[in-house]
Amino acid sequence: MLDTDFGTTAGAVQVGANQPRYLVDYSPQDKPWDTHRSQTQTVEGVYRGTIYDGLAGRLRDCSGFLGFAWAANDAGELRLKLVRARFCRVRHCPVCQWRRSLMWQARFLQALPSIEAAYPKSHWLFLTLTVRNCEVSNLRQTLLSMSEAWHRLVGRSEFAGNVQGWVRATEVTRGQDDSAHPHFHSLLMVRPCYFDGKHYVTQSRWAELWRQCARLDYRPIVDIRTVRARRGAPGEKPLRRALAETLKYSVKPSDMEGEWLIELTRQVHKLRFVASGGVLKNVLRESDESEQDLLLADGNGEGGDPVLIFSWRRDIRRYVERQFPTEIRR
Repeated sequence: MLDTDFGTTAGAVQVGANQPRYLVDYSPQDKPWDTHRSQTQTVEGVYRGTIYDGLAGRLRDCSGFLGFAWAANDAGELRLKLVRARFCRVRHCPVCQWRRSLMWQARFLQALPSIEAAYPKSHWLFLTLTVRNCEVSNLRQTLLSMSEAWHRLVGRSEFAGNVQGWVRATEVTRGQDDSAHPHFHSLLMVRPCYFDGKHYVTQSRWAELWRQCARLDYRPIVDIRTVRARRGAPGEKPLRRALAETLKYSVKPSDMEGEWLIELTRQVHKLRFVASGGVLKNVLRESDESEQDLLLADGNGEGGDPVLIFSWRRDIRRYVERQFPTEIRR
């Protein structure tokens, strides 16, 4: 026998009376919860039985249940809004890494109207700075050297004379040979005159500046591009896309495996991976993070008490509704 559930913004869902109902049945756009929580379970397994066994215990308890209420989005449409959850806040937890990225993006976008009002003619650039891969056992020293190089770069005339504010994030990817590839993603707000002939900095010059500041004996790969809408993407918000790329994650969940992750965790202990400066300094409030901040990372918190609760099923790696009301009314 089938019963009708009206608890989804996509319309009525037909489910069997004795069949489990999943989070994605109510809200397909919340599929990332299943994805990231499954990745967290995998990372837990890597840490289990190692010197980070305590982190494994925290990961096991992270986001074990999710409480949602119905809330209207900006378009006036009802959707599920997270109002209850507990997070482990372990650095390399894929769930917390995802929520942290959303939190930082939300803070930036909240501050953006006042920034644009104060600097209406400024431009935005997306800058990526790299160095050659290093052994993961040498990652900490490489990152410290890159941080020192960044501070030297900020003091150079081409940077200081053009850049009004910046946000920088560190990402580390895993090489095919199990090396580490650290690099910086940076969002730069530059003066209106930046594209004038005497102020403009070419890609080649950015690469040379980074080579000098990082004191490298080779020419590094550097990418610099203007933040603007892509062709064939009408309605796109290019600054939001660049922001998401800057703050997406520090380590890809797919790279979090075996001894490489164990050594990475040891190497980056207490290192800062996000920083800001100029007129954008503290716009992300990088050091200000609570469980409540992660809870409200994708909204303003309005929505009331939870009306739907989902538990994480470790055996099938999906969020399943804990209670089975016959009808959830909007």
